Amino acid sequence: MTADDAGINEAARILSAGGLVALPTETVYGLACDATDARAVARLYAAKGRPSFNPLIAHVPDLDAARRVGHFNTEAELLAAQFWPGPLTLVVPAIESATCDLARAGLSSVAIRVPAHPVARAVLSAVGRPIAAPSANRSGHVSPTSAKHVMADLDGAIDMVLDAGPAKVGIESTILDCTGLRPVLLRPGGLARSAIEAVLGHKLARLATPVSENAPLAPGMLASHYAPSVPVRLDASHIEPGEALLTFAGAKPPGEPAIVLDLSPAGDLMEAAANLFAHLRALDASGARGIAVVPLPHEGLGEGIIDRLQRAAAPR
Repeated sequence: MTADDAGINEAARILSAGGLVALPTETVYGLACDATDARAVARLYAAKGRPSFNPLIAHVPDLDAARRVGHFNTEAELLAAQFWPGPLTLVVPAIESATCDLARAGLSSVAIRVPAHPVARAVLSAVGRPIAAPSANRSGHVSPTSAKHVMADLDGAIDMVLDAGPAKVGIESTILDCTGLRPVLLRPGGLARSAIEAVLGHKLARLATPVSENAPLAPGMLASHYAPSVPVRLDASHIEPGEALLTFAGAKPPGEPAIVLDLSPAGDLMEAAANLFAHLRALDASGARGIAVVPLPHEGLGEGIIDRLQRAAAPR
């Protein structure tokens, strides 16, 4: 359905009634449900085929609403004030009555985000309750950046898709754990580490211990995730027979790829992030036997792009 006033009102009605709606955000399309309704959350898990131990991000329209969902320390308040609305998720101690246990996967913390997309925020304001909205795709598949991608995975399993065109950021939010004395980077994403560190005035720590596959601390942390159906090979210095090539800034390793897509011919990491999931889906559908990926820059949004590609390439 078109993301006009009528579409926004219908999406809010469906969500308030316990339904599932695919919503546009600036990062990727999210599959939304009422985060206070355990039955709705259970239906969302079933639609995605998502393990119920994998917690969901609670989306709210503004910081005041976020304070009714979780407890914010000084640095969490600083980050929220600086970067919300936007592609940053903060994990904070939960106000446990504000979201259902199933949405938090039983954790005493909650992941919260204020999306920047005006359509998403309009729906959130209309519903008036925190909305869980993981990526609108089958669990582990490539995330959707358009309504067409959503329908390819979830047609018949959800109640509505609110179509507002392609997502602009193209990779999921950066996630920080703000439950301790200093924020810890759990997942790089659509907000660069350097921008966060400039506001905090100190370096971000990375998670010191490996993530448990049975109890991740936040969404998007499972080792195998965002995965096409064919193997993904990173830092490719050549092309194997039958492979597709995902390249950057016109790089052309030796070999004859079945198909080539360039994340950004101009070498722009923002453009590369916006194109990542759509290009992976296109290469996956091309009939190639695998996807070779050229080395990518690590700075800025490159860290988040590489994180998604490493999870796409992980053993399944």
